[in-house]
Amino acid sequence: MKYKIYPREQIRQYLLFDVISVVFLCYIVLRSDTIFGFWGNLLLIMLFLFSFYIGLWYRDGRLLASSLLGFSVITIFGIYVELNILFYGLIFADLIGRAKSKVHIGIGIVAIALMFFIVQWKTDGSLFKQEFSILLPIMVVQLILPILIYIKERAKSLKGELEIANLQIEKLIQQEERQRIARDLHDTLGQTLTMIKLKSELTARLIDKDSFEAKQELKDILTMTRRALHQVREVVSDMKFIPLESEIENSRKLMQSVGIELIVKKGDIPLLPSVTQTMLALSIREALTNVIKHSKAAHCILELDVIDHTLLIQIKDNGIGLAKVQSGNGIQSMKERLRVVQGTAVVTNSPRGGTNVMLKLPIYQTGKENPTS
Repeated sequence: MKYKIYPREQIRQYLLFDVISVVFLCYIVLRSDTIFGFWGNLLLIMLFLFSFYIGLWYRDGRLLASSLLGFSVITIFGIYVELNILFYGLIFADLIGRAKSKVHIGIGIVAIALMFFIVQWKTDGSLFKQEFSILLPIMVVQLILPILIYIKERAKSLKGELEIANLQIEKLIQQEERQRIARDLHDTLGQTLTMIKLKSELTARLIDKDSFEAKQELKDILTMTRRALHQVREVVSDMKFIPLESEIENSRKLMQSVGIELIVKKGDIPLLPSVTQTMLALSIREALTNVIKHSKAAHCILELDVIDHTLLIQIKDNGIGLAKVQSGNGIQSMKERLRVVQGTAVVTNSPRGGTNVMLKLPIYQTGKENPTS
């Protein structure tokens, strides 16, 4: 199992600040002479780092538990090391604001207040003495910060929902486009092919009776065949091609915008026909849309590889799975799209939690088709 140290989407904004904060904390605590001794101080630092790590990766009850543990360690440091370490409560105040439950956020805010008042009580201080009056604004900031972070995360979530709505609108447009193409094929190409069939039957009857008339009919058939080919090219040129690579990159940005980390593992994939890429891209889009809307996941893995002349695409998340989600049209849409290119789509619960979507497609050719031929 591969363990990750720090969320990729937070590296630019938080990594440098967190590293500097941890280094200073280790320096301050390990050089302090407390009743716990060096090894006791080191153990408390390890508990702090463990709580911080869990808080980075989870948004459920584990985030609340790790934040409470972190506030407890900071309280001990504030009593036995120095008051200024209470500044480190800002780290967990930021994390608890990212919790999905308002109740968890409320409990975290109460824990922040208790942290300050316990330190004040144990050190026989007063919030109105100079040493505590300096920390009073920091306490207020830590009490307000989870609420501000929650509002910010909620705004990001609404942005993601707007992206999903736009995708749904795009799907409706595509459905209308497919219906338009079907009408065009029926009204134009269907009529032309019917005329070719009738003239071919007539030519077969005339070929022995009137060769001159048969030749005229063959010329008409040739003209109609060219017209049919032209009509096919017009219809195909109007179809929207969705490259697989482009869809994966767009999906990565979309997942990041709603706070879900998308990890892409891609093997050596051959060049696929345009129609195949479009069907796979739409299926991946549908699966990831379901992850965003229903899974409550924090991580999602997209794996693409070719095994025994079969393209395998797996989409795995660490969410709540299928048990608590009502099935809709999304799964059926994936199956229908894969059926068009002789593929299959299977959606199951993962043994470790979450949902596993498996798309399978036999690879018959590696060359890309020419849509106009």
